[in-house]
Amino acid sequence: MNLRLPAGASSGPTLRDIHLPPAPAWWPPAPGWWMLAGALLIALLLLGRLGYRRRQRADRRRQLLAELDSLAQRYGDNEPGALASALHQLLRRAARLLNPQAVSQRGDGWRATLARLPVPERAVGLLMQLDAVIYRPAAQFDREQTLAAARQWLSALAASDAMARRDRRQGEGT
Repeated sequence: MNLRLPAGASSGPTLRDIHLPPAPAWWPPAPGWWMLAGALLIALLLLGRLGYRRRQRADRRRQLLAELDSLAQRYGDNEPGALASALHQLLRRAARLLNPQAVSQRGDGWRATLARLPVPERAVGLLMQLDAVIYRPAAQFDREQTLAAARQWLSALAASDAMARRDRRQGEGT
């Protein structure tokens, strides 16, 4: 049986062409993008903090070495006792970062505080001689070698974790 439709009749409903849904909106981003943005923000904050601490440490090192240079210029070769006293005071003030009792230490305790930093034993020995020069006016010391040893020790202190701990404590206090 063959059914024929009249000429104007259709064989079924009229269908529209296939259409796609609208493109997804760019805002708000998917949760993965939020997590990535958060991780990047945390990484940037940590890098900024690290750079800030590094810059503080470099500034502290420059300050200590500038003070050492000013002491060397202020006290010439004709004032070894005054230079030794000023160097000793500078080292004691700086050593408080390693050990708060460094100001009052003598002998082996002071040597142990000086030796906590990675400097040669010869430098520690030269710095220990400052006590003798201060209290014995006739004692002599090698000005240039002692200044070099003090520079070495102060540079090691500025690069040490003691400076970072001190800076962290100051940051927490403010």
